[in-house]
Amino acid sequence: MPAIDFTLNGKRQSVDVQPQMPLLWVLRDTLGLTGTKFGCGLQLCGACTVHINGVATRSCGTPISTVAGKNVTTIEGLSADANHPVQRAWIEVDVPQCGYCQSGQIMSAAALLARKANPSDADIDQAMRGNLCRCGTYSAIREAIHRATRYTGGSKVQSGGAE
Repeated sequence: MPAIDFTLNGKRQSVDVQPQMPLLWVLRDTLGLTGTKFGCGLQLCGACTVHINGVATRSCGTPISTVAGKNVTTIEGLSADANHPVQRAWIEVDVPQCGYCQSGQIMSAAALLARKANPSDADIDQAMRGNLCRCGTYSAIREAIHRATRYTGGSKVQSGGAE
């Protein structure tokens, strides 16, 4: 079984695992990056969201073989010091309650702001659809995304890593 090479949080990575192994389990179990959470295992809840080449992607159903040669960014790689505009806004608005879904929520929001500098409420709702929060912090999430746009000066933001 040949190693699978990709870029993870800006650094070249090589893993020797089964090609069909979900990216989520490679990140968590093989590489020890536990910020990306397991929620449903069916790509429905968004807790496992990472960026693959800048696109918000559910890692629980993404075979590791499909990321060969690509850039993967996890919540750990979004910012070295939690200073990404979305992370800053999340902290200031005090979005999390239980916090379990928040890494996936933040990664989806960061991907949105990398594509669209000043999203409307409808844009936010569309981008965040499928990211479930059992505590119901949806209005705080929307507020934080709008706040994050203030930190960017109306510019698109980097989605982290070396993408």
